[in-house]
Amino acid sequence: MSDVRAVVLAAGKGTRLRSEEYGMPKVMREAAGKPLLHYVLRELSFLPKEDIVIVVGYMAGTVMESFPGYAFALQQEQLGTGHAVMAAAPALEGFTGTVIVCYGDMPLLKADTYRSLLRSHAQQGNVCTLLTGTSRIPLPYGRVLRDEAGNFVRIIEDRDCTPREKLIQELNAGVYAFDARALLGSLGELSRAGNVQGEYYLTDVPEIIRRHGGRIGIYCDELNEQILGVNTLEDLKTVESYCRNE
Repeated sequence: MSDVRAVVLAAGKGTRLRSEEYGMPKVMREAAGKPLLHYVLRELSFLPKEDIVIVVGYMAGTVMESFPGYAFALQQEQLGTGHAVMAAAPALEGFTGTVIVCYGDMPLLKADTYRSLLRSHAQQGNVCTLLTGTSRIPLPYGRVLRDEAGNFVRIIEDRDCTPREKLIQELNAGVYAFDARALLGSLGELSRAGNVQGEYYLTDVPEIIRRHGGRIGIYCDELNEQILGVNTLEDLKTVESYCRNE
């Protein structure tokens, strides 16, 4: 795995989790006695710590002190997932391998799933490979649009979906494998225009790569609870129940 690095997005405040009341950032909220970020880093432990870049923001020092040995990047403002990866770009400068991008508040995603994504990415010779899947749990995730041949077209965030697009069952997990050079080259083309939140969406990067002729692949699986992210107190309770039963 010497040609693989990971970027873990962990800068969020966690307003809906009432994190300020608990005096800790979102990824430090605990499930079954461990921070959410602990579980993510445990499943990424097939990579050396120094090859994992954690993007921090709110209460950055707390995260950095709790997870020594990792590389860190500071996201001063939270302007979306694409903006978070922009913050990590200097740490990837000169790297020519594969970059996994994932979330620090998605603690149930397993190492086998990350490895399967990487394997699919390498075997198909993709420039970008998306992790997608179905879930019996209703989730407000982006939908994956494919053409008639089943090829990737683009991702539409849940909040931007039309009623018809909301019926699509294939969900974007928000986890990707990228060719590092293509990822870094695409960040400058991201725009805040054209979406409800006015943010830089990482989900726009695959479409940018495709426009430039890069091969986009999809690794699709039945992911269910693996792709549960923690945004609310109810989410935290749900995730904790799975963590306790490991």
